[in-house]
Amino acid sequence: MSVADPAGSATRSVIDTFARYVVPNYRRFPVCLVRGEGSRVWDAEGAEYLDFFPGWGCNLLGHCPAPVVRAVQDQVARLIHVPNTWYTEAQGEWARLLSERSFGGQAFFCNSGTEANEAAIKLVRLASDGARYKIITFRGGFHGRTMGSVTATAQPKYHEGLGPMLAGFQYAPHGDLEAVERLVDDQTGGILVEPILGEGGVVPAPPGFLEGLRRICDERGMLLVFDEVQSGCGRTGEWFGYQHFGVRPDVITLAKSLCAGVAGGAMLTTVELARFLRPGMHAATFGGNPLAARAGIAAIEMIENEGLLAHVDRAADRFRERLHALRDRCDAVRDVRVIGMMIGVELSIDGAPVVERCLEKQLLVNCTQGRVIRLLPAMNIAPADIDDGCERLADAILETASRA
Repeated sequence: MSVADPAGSATRSVIDTFARYVVPNYRRFPVCLVRGEGSRVWDAEGAEYLDFFPGWGCNLLGHCPAPVVRAVQDQVARLIHVPNTWYTEAQGEWARLLSERSFGGQAFFCNSGTEANEAAIKLVRLASDGARYKIITFRGGFHGRTMGSVTATAQPKYHEGLGPMLAGFQYAPHGDLEAVERLVDDQTGGILVEPILGEGGVVPAPPGFLEGLRRICDERGMLLVFDEVQSGCGRTGEWFGYQHFGVRPDVITLAKSLCAGVAGGAMLTTVELARFLRPGMHAATFGGNPLAARAGIAAIEMIENEGLLAHVDRAADRFRERLHALRDRCDAVRDVRVIGMMIGVELSIDGAPVVERCLEKQLLVNCTQGRVIRLLPAMNIAPADIDDGCERLADAILETASRA
C-alpha cells in the first residue's frame, strides 16, 4: 500500500466519512489505524508501522499495555462512571500513589492537560482571593487549547482570531530571570513553566533557571507551577521532570501519559494550597472516573513492577548514541536533545518533508517548531525497535537533505 494514496482502499471509505461528518480542525495523514501493540501499529490495509510518537505522547507504555488493558476491562464491567459527589476506592488510591511519588500533597483530577492547567490558573488566583491575578509564562511554552491555557501559551500563532485574550498573563523569554524580575509586581500571583519545553522543541530549562524561579516565588510569596503534561509520569527516567533539577514546585499539572493512553489529567498541589480550591470553585464531571483511575493505577504499578524507570535511562543512551552518530555525518542535523524518552532532533531544513518521508518508511514521528523532529517513544520500547527506527529516521533525514 502507498500511504500517500489510499484511494480505493478501506482507508478511503473512512476518509470520506470524516469529510462528511467530522469538523476538519486537524491535519490528518491519509492512514486509518486499527490496531496497536507495543511500539507497533497497523492500518486498515494491514500495513505495519513503527511508532516513535505513540498517541501524541499519551501512550507512555506503548499501545494496549496488558496490565492497563486488564484493569480497564475489569473496571468497565463493574462501574463505568459515577460523579464526584460519591467516593470511589480507585480515585483515592490513585491520588495516594501520585502523592507519594511527588512532593506529597493532594490531587484534583480532570481529563486533559489544558483542564489541569485551568485548575492551576484558578488556584493561583484563589490563593490571594483574586488580588494577585497575574501569571508569568514563557515564550516557546505550550499549555493547552482552552482560553485560559491558550492565553498562557506565549506563542502568537495560537492566539490568531481568538482575541481578546484572558487578562493577566505576561510573557518572558525562556531562561531569562532578569526579564521575570522586571515583570513581577504586587499583582503577580505565580509563574507557570514547563521544566522541559515539549512543543517548544524538547528544550530543558537552562542551568539555574528553575532554581531562580523558585527563589523569586519564595521572595515574593508567589506560586511556582510546573506544567509536566509531557515530562511527567516517568517519561524522563524520573517520576517527574522537576526531579532532575532538584527544584520543588507548589503545583504540578499532568495528563497525556498519566493513564497510559486512557484520557485523564491531574493537578497536584500541597495540602496547604489545596484548601483554596474549595467546593463550588472548580470541577470536572468525568475527572477521576473509575476507568481513568484504574488505568492510572495500573500504569504506575507496571512501571514499577517492570523496572521501567531504569529502562528509560538505557533506552535514552541508545537513542543518544545513534542520533549523535547521525549528527556527526549529516550537516542537516544541528542538535540532538535526549531527556529520557523526550527527544528532539533539530534540523537546518524544514522538518515537514522528513515526517512525510518517515511515513513512507512506515515510521511515525512528529515535527514541532518547524524544524525539530520530536520523538516521544514508549518508555518500554525494545532495543531492536530503537535501532530499526533510528535507521529509518536517519535515511529519511539524509534523503530529504540531499534534495533540499
